[in-house]
Amino acid sequence: MTVVALTAELRAKLLDAPVAGLSAQLRKRGLDNVTIDGVRPLLPERKVVGTAKTLRFLPGREDLFRSHGGGYNAQKQAFDSVAEGEVLVIEARGETGSGTLGDILALRAHARGAAAIVTDGGVRDVEAVTAIGIPVYAVGAHPAVLGRKHVPWDTDLAIACGGTTVVPGDIIVGDTDGVIVIPPTLAEEVVDATLAQEDEDAWVADQVRAGHPVDGLFPMNAAWRERYDAERAQR
Repeated sequence: MTVVALTAELRAKLLDAPVAGLSAQLRKRGLDNVTIDGVRPLLPERKVVGTAKTLRFLPGREDLFRSHGGGYNAQKQAFDSVAEGEVLVIEARGETGSGTLGDILALRAHARGAAAIVTDGGVRDVEAVTAIGIPVYAVGAHPAVLGRKHVPWDTDLAIACGGTTVVPGDIIVGDTDGVIVIPPTLAEEVVDATLAQEDEDAWVADQVRAGHPVDGLFPMNAAWRERYDAERAQR
């Protein structure tokens, strides 16, 4: 498997690119199932970019929780080993009937320099977790502890989160529209195309504000394209 680093330059470009725009460019390349659906940010003002580290929970079963839920379990191992710049992505099967993390584990991830936490389950201690300042995307809040619905099982493998597959090392980008998963080998191409499209869309928006109708302008026909290209060349 080809390893593509999330360089400082690539990270900066991804921070400038909206998730909606990245989604459109991935769709043009045949990738539709790349959004982590159902999750919302606790800190909507914070943009998220990082590489995926994964944690999987299995459905709660009392005997398995006795053998895997206590002690230094997979959940604690994941929060203890998440690296700087990584996004810890948790498979909770969309089950919101208990928390998948709380304030202590959020503190640990923050101290490790994690970029964010994404879970398709619930979060306990929501006010305290939000106050820590680490971006968290979750389905909702729930006061119950992990063992009510989940068994912490394993880490660092391909998982399903919010209806999409997340592989360790995938690039995760989140904003107020949601969270998207980008295959690392496509990241540079996709973000460059997204930023170019953003520039074009901003120009089109200026023309609409000036009173032009959208017919022939959005998308641009040949005449409008020629005008746009000429103005861009002048810049």
